[in-house]
Amino acid sequence: MAIRVRNWTTAKGEAKSAYVVDYYDQAGKRHIKTFSRKKDAQAFDAKTHIEVAGRLHIADADTITVSAAAELWLTSCDAAGLERSTVAQYRQHVHRHIVPLIGTHRLTEVSVPFVRAFLDKLREEGRSEAMQRNVRVSLGSVLSDAQERGLVVRNAVKEMGRDKKGRTRHSGRHRTQVQAGVDIPTPAEVKVILGGATGRVRVFLMTAVFTGMRASELRGLRWSDVDFSKSSITVRQRADAYQEIGSPKSKKGRRTIPMVSGLAKALTEWQSQCPTGDQDLVFPNGAGNIEFHVNIIRRLYAPVQIAAGVTSDDGGPKYPGLHALRHFYASWCINRKEDGGLGLPPKVVQERLGHSSIQMTLDVYGHLFDKGDTMTEMDSAADMLLTV
Repeated sequence: MAIRVRNWTTAKGEAKSAYVVDYYDQAGKRHIKTFSRKKDAQAFDAKTHIEVAGRLHIADADTITVSAAAELWLTSCDAAGLERSTVAQYRQHVHRHIVPLIGTHRLTEVSVPFVRAFLDKLREEGRSEAMQRNVRVSLGSVLSDAQERGLVVRNAVKEMGRDKKGRTRHSGRHRTQVQAGVDIPTPAEVKVILGGATGRVRVFLMTAVFTGMRASELRGLRWSDVDFSKSSITVRQRADAYQEIGSPKSKKGRRTIPMVSGLAKALTEWQSQCPTGDQDLVFPNGAGNIEFHVNIIRRLYAPVQIAAGVTSDDGGPKYPGLHALRHFYASWCINRKEDGGLGLPPKVVQERLGHSSIQMTLDVYGHLFDKGDTMTEMDSAADMLLTV
């Protein structure tokens, strides 16, 4: 490898110069790269020397654009059999956020400063903090896929997540901690909501409140997953956005959740009234099929909040998404101080919620943890919420 200076004169008679790195890659192929500054040429020369020696170097001419790499990644996601809703979300990240901003750049241009500038651009253009995190993860997956294909040496997204000793830092996912009365309904709000609900609506909301199941898991819950003899519910499947039944969100998603006595009694009474269908669902629509998520929100969850006076400033439901009830269950399990009880330890809460890692549980709910709890105390606390 060598760095040489190239001098020339423009048509206007101006003297120009540039620094040229002339080198051969590990396959013996010659490459030339030009820089306007000597220190940039020296840095590239030093880096390339190491990469060639380790047979890792990929020249700019031998790589592809971020857009092309993203399409290869999406194809591999399809081939891996991921859920349609998951792949659709990845496509949104690629086509709405990644390609419009950095799609024309080559993979060899994607450095840590490059990714940082990209994330800053997302923020400047008004993408939410959650969307910024999700797009960053998808870009990291694009680069990992490209690495496996031999199209790029570095994964700058992963490099951003390491400290000076090379240890992986947590990305900060869910760093905004949920707060009672804002993200989590208060016990008083839950009590008035349940108190104003009747029939199917009440049983559905009770199940959400006292199990913390995701909306997709509630929509896919079968009677065969409800064990009245053991007072427990086992999450074995979920219904996705396309009304298709599939596996839980992750391996940890398959879990068994104990039922408080009030919920077990309500489900027993509901079973005789529940519409029947081939899928044996606990909360189907009137025809016994999977209920649409939007129908649950618009026809069930929102109206009962409004009727109970749990509203936002504009008169709409204060908690628009069912995830608020999942948050409530988590906080309720963690800390029952106000009712004289004790809270469950973090690992048990993680298992109840089906989080993929304890870190996720602590990131979202760590500030709520205090002590430890028993099912007897939880039954007592549940009875207080169900007493009108």
